[in-house]
Amino acid sequence: MDLRIFTEPQQGADYDTLLTVAKATEDLGFDAFFRSDHYLKMGDTDGLPGPTDAWITLAGLARETRRIRLGTLMTAGTFRLPGVLAIQVAQVDRMSGGRIEFGLGAGWFEEEHTAYGIPFPKEKIARLEEQLAVITGLWQTPVGKTFDYDGTFYQLKDSPALPKPAQAKIPVLIGGLGAKRTPELAARYADEFNIPFASVADSGQQIGRVRAAAEAAGRGADDLVYSNALVVCVGKDDAEVARRAAAIGREVDELKANGLAGSPAEVVDRIGQYAEQGATRFYLQVLDLSDLDHLELISSQVRTQVG
Repeated sequence: MDLRIFTEPQQGADYDTLLTVAKATEDLGFDAFFRSDHYLKMGDTDGLPGPTDAWITLAGLARETRRIRLGTLMTAGTFRLPGVLAIQVAQVDRMSGGRIEFGLGAGWFEEEHTAYGIPFPKEKIARLEEQLAVITGLWQTPVGKTFDYDGTFYQLKDSPALPKPAQAKIPVLIGGLGAKRTPELAARYADEFNIPFASVADSGQQIGRVRAAAEAAGRGADDLVYSNALVVCVGKDDAEVARRAAAIGREVDELKANGLAGSPAEVVDRIGQYAEQGATRFYLQVLDLSDLDHLELISSQVRTQVG
């Protein structure tokens, strides 16, 4: 069972903070450090000092960590042209020695687009499909060959399809709760399917949809990794859980209902409930990035029980 640390820097974190958390992630034995890809805060926070760019951050972390996997949940398909993004991700993969995993989503937060002058197209899922085709096509084109693509939204002609990633295949993550098109895209392109902030029952239903879509596409359902992203709030006792919940502006009962919260034993049990639905990987959404003791507790009393 892989436990990965997942951060939301748009809520207020500079690069040095993210570096500190990434190094703790590595030192404490977690599998990976992931971050969101957003340019605007959400909810009741000032968001200071302001956003950091996901792929610039990961490029820095690629040179300052040695073991952990690095990636995004999810890179916004609206932020970058697919050809440019393929270059960026391949370069960061080479900078990391082959430790990048690539989550790509359609983009959904209209306000951040308005705030920074980024177009917010209506046909986001159709664009995402073409982006996946372009990016994976560029990476898969043999050295010395060229890549062409003639889509509705993107056209490439005689691309040298360089640089190549360090990995023979960068793992591609697709996620969401869509009932039809999302599972179909995952069946065609994904190595991992991620379910964001969903109940045990809803996770099981979505995993079932993706497994069926994979088989319909001629793949084995077990060819994909199935994962959950869930907020985490663990404490040695009730008082510590309450303190950590208050620090992120959440209620304990709500966190227990919708995330991984409570004592280490409660969280281990909750992970087991998701595992029974087919999940083998968990992205722990850590919202208080100053609380490194929280990571140490999760590592010593949760990770060791489910690893």
